[in-house]
Amino acid sequence: MNNEKALVWFRRDLRDHDHAALSAALGEAQQVYCAFVFDREILDALLNRQDRRVHFIRESLVELDTALRARGGGLIVRQGRAQEEIPALAQQLGIDKVFANRDYEPAAKQRDTEVARRLAECGIAFQHFKDQAIFDGDEVLTQAGRPFTVFTPYKNAWLKRLTAADCAAYAGQGELASHELAGVPALAEIGFENTDLLELGIQPGMAGAGTLWEEFSAGRIKRYASLRDFPALKGVSYLSIHLRFGTISIRELVRGALANGADSWLSELIWRDFYFMILDHFPQIVGRAFKPEYDAIAWEDWPAGLAAWCAGRTGYPLVDAAMRQLNFSGWMHNRLRMIVASFLSKDLGIDWRLGERYFAKQLNDFDLSANNGGWQWASSSGCDAQPYFRIFNPITQSEKFDPEGRFIRRYVPELAAVPDKYIHSPWRMSQDEQERAGVVIGRDYPGPIVDHAQAREKTLARYGVIRKAS
Repeated sequence: MNNEKALVWFRRDLRDHDHAALSAALGEAQQVYCAFVFDREILDALLNRQDRRVHFIRESLVELDTALRARGGGLIVRQGRAQEEIPALAQQLGIDKVFANRDYEPAAKQRDTEVARRLAECGIAFQHFKDQAIFDGDEVLTQAGRPFTVFTPYKNAWLKRLTAADCAAYAGQGELASHELAGVPALAEIGFENTDLLELGIQPGMAGAGTLWEEFSAGRIKRYASLRDFPALKGVSYLSIHLRFGTISIRELVRGALANGADSWLSELIWRDFYFMILDHFPQIVGRAFKPEYDAIAWEDWPAGLAAWCAGRTGYPLVDAAMRQLNFSGWMHNRLRMIVASFLSKDLGIDWRLGERYFAKQLNDFDLSANNGGWQWASSSGCDAQPYFRIFNPITQSEKFDPEGRFIRRYVPELAAVPDKYIHSPWRMSQDEQERAGVVIGRDYPGPIVDHAQAREKTLARYGVIRKAS
């Protein structure tokens, strides 16, 4: 260790343990400072001043600041353009090197390049580290030395390469440099308002992540494969928002999956690495189809159809329940994400990018790589996507994954008294049956916005351009 001063720039890694950049800084420098920037370029683009994600970040920073203060330091918080704030702070503190963990989004990579350039002009080094993925960059390639574009061979290569060292925790104990700290600003100081985050039972920070992980790994992880597809059951981990903002380490989760023989859950974590890799190597997928020929599809211009889908008023109960869950809580079960994405693009014939954009606005756990990957998978335009002729039937999906209609009745309460035999397609009830159930179709609950069989034929014709191209 030398006499260097280091600055650790926290971004989507809001924890003080098993943290690659922090560990490296503590190992190299005698004095280590920690900082976070509320980036105005990101915040000013958010239209909702009651954004749960900003609330989650703010509360997680309070916990992180407390943890860092206990180690003699604390969190220096700035707001502004990160390209300006980080170089200015580094100069102010007399920093020799800035440490940060890698981000794979095109805008973030561009930002980091600019930060590195400005730091270099001041004689300050910038180094970034792999932290939010197990493998990144060119670590997992095909035998031809190219990025994988199909998941299963990627997964096999990923598993073959994995060693205990790849998922070992980073050391990170050590004293931090003291600094005059103002604390984490209140939401109002950055132009935002409190949300219903806590009322929804979402506990931010490392403590919130730890509670969820302990509960999941102590029992449900072993039953994940059998429970994962049923939204009415408590079968998943609910850790997605914590992974998104790094309040828990991916390495800890991979170790837990391996220790419990949870192959199905481990596969989901590998999908996460896969989508990071795809975004990193193919940044053109932001706004465009991974398969260029799919950009030739003529989508429906149907604002009313999009509005009905967004509001959960399509007349298909499981689709509507899923969208209402999203609108209410900012979260949606993964099986339902696939169903509603397929419904928008293949039943309504609406451009998948409009759905992707709506999810980006609504999801607490929004992550560009996974969101883009999921939408392109459902619309068949992405890498390793479902074939264009595979079109989810919203009724049979409902019957299979919410057989008793428990999830539907929770989020579409107007259907609460509908008999089980009709809960997946209530328009099939007679007028008398509708009256007895207290829900008249077309008055209390909409009829189907499209006929699935007819929509399927239109979709196959719409995607015919792909057949011609191939």
